[in-house]
Amino acid sequence: MAEDDAEKGATPSEMKGKGGLRAASFIYGLAAMESMGFVANMMSLVLYFMYKLHFDLPAAANTFTNLMGTTFLLSVVGGFISDTYINRFYTSIIFGALELLSLAMLTIQAHSKDLLPSVCGIGESSCIEGGKAVYFYATMFLLALGAGGFRGSFPALGADQFDENDPEEVKSLASYFNWLLLSIVGGASIGVTVIVWVSTNHPLRNNWWKGFLIVTIATFFGFIVLVLGKPFYRLKIPKHSPLVRIAQVIAVAVKNRGLPHPESPSELYELSKKDLDSTVAKIPHTQQFRWLDKAAIVGERADASAWEVCTVTQVEEVKVVARMLPIIGSTIIMNTCLAQLQTFSVQQGNRMDPHLGSFKVPAASIPIIPLLFMVILIPVYDAFFVPLARRLTGHPSGISQLQRVGVGLVLAALSMSVAALVEVKRRRRSLGNPLAPISLFWLSFQYGIFGIADMFTMVGLLEFFYKEAPAGMKSLSTSFTWISLSLGYFLSSALVEAVTSVTKRVTPSKRPWVYGIDLDRNNLDLFYWLLAVLSVVNFFHYLYWAMWYKYKSGGDEAAAPAAAVAEESAPKVASGGGVAEQGDGDKVGETQ
Repeated sequence: MAEDDAEKGATPSEMKGKGGLRAASFIYGLAAMESMGFVANMMSLVLYFMYKLHFDLPAAANTFTNLMGTTFLLSVVGGFISDTYINRFYTSIIFGALELLSLAMLTIQAHSKDLLPSVCGIGESSCIEGGKAVYFYATMFLLALGAGGFRGSFPALGADQFDENDPEEVKSLASYFNWLLLSIVGGASIGVTVIVWVSTNHPLRNNWWKGFLIVTIATFFGFIVLVLGKPFYRLKIPKHSPLVRIAQVIAVAVKNRGLPHPESPSELYELSKKDLDSTVAKIPHTQQFRWLDKAAIVGERADASAWEVCTVTQVEEVKVVARMLPIIGSTIIMNTCLAQLQTFSVQQGNRMDPHLGSFKVPAASIPIIPLLFMVILIPVYDAFFVPLARRLTGHPSGISQLQRVGVGLVLAALSMSVAALVEVKRRRRSLGNPLAPISLFWLSFQYGIFGIADMFTMVGLLEFFYKEAPAGMKSLSTSFTWISLSLGYFLSSALVEAVTSVTKRVTPSKRPWVYGIDLDRNNLDLFYWLLAVLSVVNFFHYLYWAMWYKYKSGGDEAAAPAAAVAEESAPKVASGGGVAEQGDGDKVGETQ
């Protein structure tokens, strides 16, 4: 980190006070205030689509899940830009401005009757059209781009404040992700209570704009907090395009596909430690994906370019990314379950008794229960479980990141089973005695279990992707967490459509499990059971890949001597004089 700031003219004494917990505290403040509005929108937008835009139940659910899927998918854009062109601080500010613009536009739409559609005709799933549709979908796209791009850069910005080469700061880095989630959960707790109550307390009235206005103001102040922390941040300057480095390895490996593998990995090309870019940590050779090793086979030319030979470290960076892909794929189903809890559970809540004593609780505020669980459990986990587990396992995080994710996947399957049982109870009471529905707080069981699952999985994935990422891909790799969320939301929409299409044809009643706006005539419990079964199957799928995965830092004790030998014996590009330079200024070889 120090080298990056030193390039901007900072002296060691000026760097001394930068980074650490003080710098990360500004990130926590931003996370709390931005998530206050983001999570409030996540829980209330489905109702906004139904009551103000007059979408039917499936259209409202699918519009929401498509919005969330696009948001998290576009986190890749923010991650790529902050790893390639501008630092993570400025990337967060740029996309934050887009998010604020979209929230302002959403507030204006909710306030202006001229931008809202009239009531739809019978059988229509949506009736927004013309200029109103253009305005609405432009707002949704800007919201997805702004919120997504911001999420692709800001978690890594906070993690950059801790030095991975300092054992004490490594422990602080593990805690950083726990406290980042706590900040998000703390802000979300206010969002799903105060803001959601303002928006949905009387859903047919025009109170939505007030809630959106509060969201806009809270988000604005969140980014003010981010800006105030700039003097304390360690800002990392992007040097290489991670996608170009990946493309170089794949292209050279394909070009050299006909060459035989060398007898020893030490014959593969690697820079000496003094020639290696100071921001790039050397990665020992691994045996997985051996066909990529052909990119590091030394050719006959002394002036080989980056597109003709790659270092072992560069090849291993691509292997790390390749090993991450199955982990992303095996967490998608869990996020599909999350999408359903944020859509159908809110709609369930509208058909249940919302009273807590004399107070009427908005259905969209029920997630406050798992959020409160997390507010209590995260500090307990970080303060007591992690130190205890750290003494037993020697792992800086107590248990490995992939173990945390596995716990979350098991709990997600349990949550879907509970959701199915609760829906059976809700529908039976609603059909048998519609004037005395069951309490809204029955939903707290499925939400509570899933909240704990999310605590394990989200933090585990963020920490896993950040720590395992190559030096120049921290933001892009962290955005893999959001890609998993994105694909989960998109799969949710596709799954609803597929289940609706299939069950319409195969059920004796010829009615799909999920359709229309009358939840009592649906078989939502069967849909939840389907998700529970898929979650169990997915867990075993994940277990296979988690056991197969080799950590980048795994086996350091054994790998260190081999790496040292490889460094001393690594062949240089054939003699003939001169030093060739790689595309971004990295040395490819030097003559002996």
